[in-house]
Amino acid sequence: MIHETAIIDPNAKISSDVTIGPYCVIGPNVEIGKKSIIQSHVSILGNTKIGENNNIYPFASIGNDPQDLKFKGEQTKLEIGDNNKIREYVTINKGTDGGGGLTKIGNNCLFMVSSHIAHDCLVEDNVILANNVPLGGHAHIERNVIIGGNSAVQQFTRVGKFAMIGGMCGVVRDVIPYGIAHGNRSILQGLNLIGLRRRNIPNKDILTLSEAYKEIFKNENLTENLKNLDSNFKTNDLVKDVVEFLEKDKKRPICTPFSGSHA
Repeated sequence: MIHETAIIDPNAKISSDVTIGPYCVIGPNVEIGKKSIIQSHVSILGNTKIGENNNIYPFASIGNDPQDLKFKGEQTKLEIGDNNKIREYVTINKGTDGGGGLTKIGNNCLFMVSSHIAHDCLVEDNVILANNVPLGGHAHIERNVIIGGNSAVQQFTRVGKFAMIGGMCGVVRDVIPYGIAHGNRSILQGLNLIGLRRRNIPNKDILTLSEAYKEIFKNENLTENLKNLDSNFKTNDLVKDVVEFLEKDKKRPICTPFSGSHA
């Protein structure tokens, strides 16, 4: 059902069972998949592909130009997967040439009121951004991450899978998978043990990860600590995730229990 006041470019590709509410604006290069609901006053522009069964709430702005002064109107893209809830006043910008030309959202995410996803971000599946959370350009948020209200993620920052960020936190360093961080400038507080248990991770694996965590972060010399980490730890899939994350981009600053001393 399409409301009579909606403005939809005839070149847009809209599945027949999509609902579009009053005063929405849909651009010519937009594609919207089956059973999606676009509520009132939503703007969807640019080269934007939206999957199936998404629910986009009033006054969201999807696929508009990035807030990057280097952007000169290049034909970049935004891709959004399936089963996402995008609440009121959320803004999601398309990519830039300098970042690969693509902003990409996975499946089953919840973006609460006034959250912002900047150009060239990669947000994987099952991510929750609470109210007023902005992601800076090129941020990479891995699957099953939760970011608390009014927290801000700096550009290029990585947040590993199953990590949890507390509210009102400035995330300026990469946060390891399964980590929990909070503070005015993010400090690693430990592991997201509740999140791991909720997902039925065996206790023996959680205990192994906990022991490895103590060794990796026993002091500020992460390079040396990783080098000396007992090889038995590295057979644990959770530990491997953390080690691979830390070794993937050694130029990036890492959020540690000692980060507060460098704030």
